[in-house]
Amino acid sequence: MPEVRVVAEDGSNLGVLTTDQALRRAREVGLDLVEVNPKSNPPVCKILDFGKYKYEEKKKQGEAKRKQTIVEVKEIKIRPKTDDHDIEVKIRAIRRFIESGNKVKVTCRFRGREIMHPQRAQMQLEAIVAKIEDIANVEQRPAMEARTMALLVAPKPVVFQRLAAAQREKKKDDPAHPTTSSQNLDFDEEALHDPDDDDDDDDDDDDDDDSDDEAAAEKPETK
Repeated sequence: MPEVRVVAEDGSNLGVLTTDQALRRAREVGLDLVEVNPKSNPPVCKILDFGKYKYEEKKKQGEAKRKQTIVEVKEIKIRPKTDDHDIEVKIRAIRRFIESGNKVKVTCRFRGREIMHPQRAQMQLEAIVAKIEDIANVEQRPAMEARTMALLVAPKPVVFQRLAAAQREKKKDDPAHPTTSSQNLDFDEEALHDPDDDDDDDDDDDDDDDSDDEAAAEKPETK
């Protein structure tokens, strides 16, 4: 690296200097010569306090991470025999997840001969979509996965806009967290737990599924 383009400590452009000249200038002002753009031709270096530079970079990364919204994938389970009342309970749980910024995978598991008659499950999933279409987009239409039929839905942009507005409202009076005009949204889908084993009793009722949903609301899915 015989030559570098140098930015002075005050932000002014010193032009292209030899590396020795750039180092000498940095020493004269008691600062460091730091390469800030190695891909440029010639590389760009800046005269600055390296310790302070590292501190500010770390602070920026922490601030960006704090602003991120993590999107998880929650799972709601139903059965072909799940009655209409319980489907409504499932829909309320799905809406809570969606409104919190999470994706939701709805799975309908078939046991025994139930897999020969998937029409009811298809109707159940389509009914769910109709009840959440104001806040959710369908990412995966109902499709068979082994002995289950699965539907994947995700929050619409308006949901994230509401969440961002709520966060700004919450932090606007906190001097340690100044209000920002925009928010970065990173999507990180969590792995789902596998469904229960196929040899479960056919007599299991849907109350177990409701318990699973309530537990999911308290504890995020793990990778």
